[in-house]
Amino acid sequence: MEQTVIPANAGIQSRTLRRRPGAAMARGRLRLWGAVMVASALALGSPRARAEYDVSSVSFPALKPFEGQSIELEALEFRPKGSGPFPAIVMLHGCSGLYTPSGYVTNSYRHWAELLAEDGYVALLVDSFNPRGQRSICEQQKRTILESRERVEDAYAAARWLDAQPYVAKDRIGLIGWSNGGTGTLYSLRPASRMEPAFRAAVAFYPGCRTLSRAKTPYRPYAPLLILTGEADDWTPAAPCQDLAAIAQQAGAVLEIVTYPGAHHGFDRIGLPVRYRPNVRNLNQPGRLGATVGEHPQAREDGIRRTKAFFAERLRSR
Repeated sequence: MEQTVIPANAGIQSRTLRRRPGAAMARGRLRLWGAVMVASALALGSPRARAEYDVSSVSFPALKPFEGQSIELEALEFRPKGSGPFPAIVMLHGCSGLYTPSGYVTNSYRHWAELLAEDGYVALLVDSFNPRGQRSICEQQKRTILESRERVEDAYAAARWLDAQPYVAKDRIGLIGWSNGGTGTLYSLRPASRMEPAFRAAVAFYPGCRTLSRAKTPYRPYAPLLILTGEADDWTPAAPCQDLAAIAQQAGAVLEIVTYPGAHHGFDRIGLPVRYRPNVRNLNQPGRLGATVGEHPQAREDGIRRTKAFFAERLRSR
């Protein structure tokens, strides 16, 4: 494992994309990423005491090879000051990847990581795409990085890395994901997917629930789960998630779902006007294309509040 400390108030930029990880990439991995952009108060939330946590880039092995080659996953760790032990949360990005087209970490993910770190969690923001030679998979009709496979494996690889850190409370590791990563979160909590260390609680923002809601085996997450979705979401609709919640609750699982009226896909994103993306894959639309995305400030604030309360109740108590 390699680790590089990054200034907590710096913009974080990705490396140049490489199709295959090799020796050169391994040698150059996790150098300090160009910190050239200082994010605005709007992008990162109101000014806060940034000295309360450190930001580092880390790497750890993927659980399985990808297309025949071993993979080193990369992540940003937001770690509270002090010796701990701290509860920890693995973070899974959506289908657009961790980075903007210009190569910087998406403000919304960084904002979430900062919120969690300031609340006393080690937040580990995992990049599932760049180490596999991809930046975004939203427009791919045939995907090689799957929510039910690679995203699950990456969640547990990250949990194993956290479990090995002396400052992490090993029995208090949570999981949070958005969209494609939210679906990966749902799959990660299936009993059939469970690995050690297991997750103690999880939150999924606007996940795709259709396949799991129709599965022959009733969905029953092994840990408490909170699903937050938008009533106006035409990419990952709320109705299958409501069906999934009913199935899980009937099976005795602890699953809470909140549906926000008027909220579209990506409602918690910062500075994302509501717009239509015509070229993204959408299995719920004729032609399998097109979806509406955009922020909903009221839903975002309520989602933040609920997520904080959910994790506080389940990760701070023993």
